[in-house]
Amino acid sequence: MLRSMYSGISGMKANQTKMDVVGNNIANVGTTSFKKSGTRFTDALNQTALYASAPGGGIGGVNPGQVGIGAKVSGIFKNMKQGSLQPTGRPTDLAIDGDGFFIVEIAPGQKGYTRDGSFSLDMNGNLVTADGYKVLDKDGKAIEIPKEMDTAAGVKKKVLSFNISKDGKISYLLEDGTKMPELKPDGTPVDPTKQQVVGVATFQNAEGLELLGGNIYGVSANSGAPVVNKVFGHINQGSIEMSNVDLSEEFTEMIVTTRAFQAASKVITTSDELLQEIINLKR
Repeated sequence: MLRSMYSGISGMKANQTKMDVVGNNIANVGTTSFKKSGTRFTDALNQTALYASAPGGGIGGVNPGQVGIGAKVSGIFKNMKQGSLQPTGRPTDLAIDGDGFFIVEIAPGQKGYTRDGSFSLDMNGNLVTADGYKVLDKDGKAIEIPKEMDTAAGVKKKVLSFNISKDGKISYLLEDGTKMPELKPDGTPVDPTKQQVVGVATFQNAEGLELLGGNIYGVSANSGAPVVNKVFGHINQGSIEMSNVDLSEEFTEMIVTTRAFQAASKVITTSDELLQEIINLKR
């Protein structure tokens, strides 16, 4: 069989994979905090038809002559570029402007990481994801927004609203106008244990995180361990991060992929015509 047939087959397979990636990007153009992926190709095995030789004996050197047998997918890479932030006005919606991931508990003792800050409160006041995973603070405890809080007098007051600062610190406004936790003159909490801080994790290689579905990432062998609340972006309350998919780029990639697939299929049909001519020589 002609090697060009196998080259055509490999080109079709590689571009099928690329089209799958493009299709997934387009499908998630409206998915909160979605990160698009890109496909990269390399040439496959090359067969040597002419071997290289060094100059000598008054004769110049000869370059190698190789015939490739197609392409293959070398990698599918995530683009972790930040998407634009969209204001929502919901106090439970959070967006990270910069590096970092919110930390959620996806199973007892198992943590997941997400850029999707479209959170809500459950009946117990826990801050949870759309799938009910609890959002954790910097100490790994579930964040709970109380309905009432104790004041300096021991008197319980109703919580009217809560605020999350740029660095993740949670404070509350009580019905009598008091802000909790109460602060010292220097701005530090009287009792730091009463102030929770939203946990944000960063990774040495964020592109190495493993997608678990539901906008949740997991640690992989190449992502590195999470570093919590050391260096991260600012938290914006009342906003969510949009997908970073650019439709114009994806449609362009779709056209290029389609044409490449058609060209690879044409190689197969043309090779078939050549084989047919060879078979017809017997007649």
